[in-house]
Amino acid sequence: MSGELIRLSAVAAVALLRKGEVTPLDLIDAALARIEAVEPAVNALPTLCPERARDHARRLMAERPAPSERGWLAGLPVAIKDLADVAGVRTTYGSPIYADHVPARSAPVVERIERHGGIVLAKSNTPEFGAGGSTFNPVFGKTRNPWNTALTCGGSTGGGAVALATGEIWLAHGTDHGGSLRGPASYCSVVGLRPSPGRVARATANNLWSPQSVTGPMARNVPDLALFLDAMAGDDIADPLSLPAPAQSYAAAVAAPAAPKRVAWSPDLGGVSPVQRETRKLCEAGARRFAELGAAVEEACPDFSDATDIFMALRGVQFAVDRGPMLETERARLKADIIWNTELGLKLSGADIAAAERGRAALYRRVLEFFATYDLLCCPCRPVPAFDVDLRHPETIDGKQLPNYIASSALTYAITLTGCPAICVPCGFTRDGRAVGLQIVGRPRGEAALLQAAALFEQLTGLDRLLPIDPRPGTVPPE
Repeated sequence: MSGELIRLSAVAAVALLRKGEVTPLDLIDAALARIEAVEPAVNALPTLCPERARDHARRLMAERPAPSERGWLAGLPVAIKDLADVAGVRTTYGSPIYADHVPARSAPVVERIERHGGIVLAKSNTPEFGAGGSTFNPVFGKTRNPWNTALTCGGSTGGGAVALATGEIWLAHGTDHGGSLRGPASYCSVVGLRPSPGRVARATANNLWSPQSVTGPMARNVPDLALFLDAMAGDDIADPLSLPAPAQSYAAAVAAPAAPKRVAWSPDLGGVSPVQRETRKLCEAGARRFAELGAAVEEACPDFSDATDIFMALRGVQFAVDRGPMLETERARLKADIIWNTELGLKLSGADIAAAERGRAALYRRVLEFFATYDLLCCPCRPVPAFDVDLRHPETIDGKQLPNYIASSALTYAITLTGCPAICVPCGFTRDGRAVGLQIVGRPRGEAALLQAAALFEQLTGLDRLLPIDPRPGTVPPE
C-alpha cells in the first residue's frame, strides 16, 4: 500500500485525504518507508521530524474531524527547505555556524502551510545559506541527482527536487534568488516556480524591500504545484511587498487552462549566456510545441544586455545586508563564495547601486513593452545539463570559460530582474540521459496564465508520468 501511495500525485493524494480513504498518518508512514529506501543513495532529506509530523496529524484529525475541512493540503506531508525555520526542528541553513540550531518558532510561510493542512515531515538539503548552483554543505554533505547519482542535482533547492523525483515526498517548499527553484527542477525533471515578488510572504527576510529573493513551490507536475502555491500564497503585514491571494485559486485556473496565443522563444536571452548545443536544441523543440496548441511561436526577447551588471550589483547589496555582520565575526566558517559575494557588495559605491537600480527600472519597462506583444517568453532554464556532483559549478559552457560560480545561472538570474513569474518544466533528456528543463516566463503577476500554459505544455510532453524513479547510479558523461 505504501508503495502505491508514494506514486500518487499530490492532487490525487489530497483527494483521497478529503474523502477519508487514507489518513495523514498513512501518508507519513508511506513517505518514511520510501525515505528509508532511497535516502542513502541521494541525501535529499537529511533532517526528519516524524514524531512532530504524527503529533500534527493527530491534532489536525481531532480538531477538524471532517477531512474536507482540513485546508488546501488536507494533511499531506511536505518538505521544507533547510533555510526556513520549523519550530522544534533542527534548522541549519546548511552552515556549520548553525549546525545545532533548533528554532522556537516556525517561519511565517511554514505556519501558513501548516494552517492550510500541510504537515512538515522533513527538511530538504541546501547549499550553505542557499548560495550555490550545486547542493552540498559542510553539515550534511552532497545531494545527488536521482537520474545519475554521479551528477549534481543543482541548487539551491536541490534536496527538494530530488525528494520529489524519487517519491520521498509529494510537495517541496523552496526559495529562489538567481534560479534556486528553477535550476534543480531542470536537472531533476520536476517543476519549480519562481512566483512574483510578494506572491508568497517572506516576513523574516532582512531584505524586506527587495524583490530579488522569493519563496515558492516545487512539485512533480503543474497541477500539484498550483495546489501548493494556493497553500502558500497570501499577504502578511510583516512583508511589505506581499500580495493578497487571488480571487480564483491557482488549482482552479490549471483545471481549466487557456492556451497562449503568441509565444516568444530565445536560445540565450540575446547572448546573456552561452548554451550547450544539445540543450539549446531540446529547449527550442519544446518551445515550438506551443504551436500544437495554436500559438504563434517566434524568436524574440527583450534587451537583457546589461542584466549581468545589474544583477551582480543588486546581489552584492543583498549579501552585504544578509552576511555583512557575519563576515566580521564568522569569516573562518563561511564558504568562499559567500565571502566573495558579500565583499563585492560592501565595495559598491552609492553610484554603483544607483546605476543598478536605474538599469533594473529600464529593464522592467522593456519587459512590459515586450509582454504587450507576447504572452510568454521561453528559453533554456540551465545552459548545460547536470554536471559532476563533485564540482561547485561548470567551468566552461560550449567552450567558453565562466568567470564565477553564479555565471551558470545567467538565464535564470536575468529573469529574476524582471519581477515576472517563471516556471521550469521538463522538456526532455540528452542522449546520455540528463534531464533538461524549459524556462517559461509569464507577464508580471501573471501566475495563473503561466501555470495554465505550463499545464498544457506538460500534457503535450507527458514527462511528468516518468516520476517517481528509483535512484540510478552512473558515471559523469564526457563533455
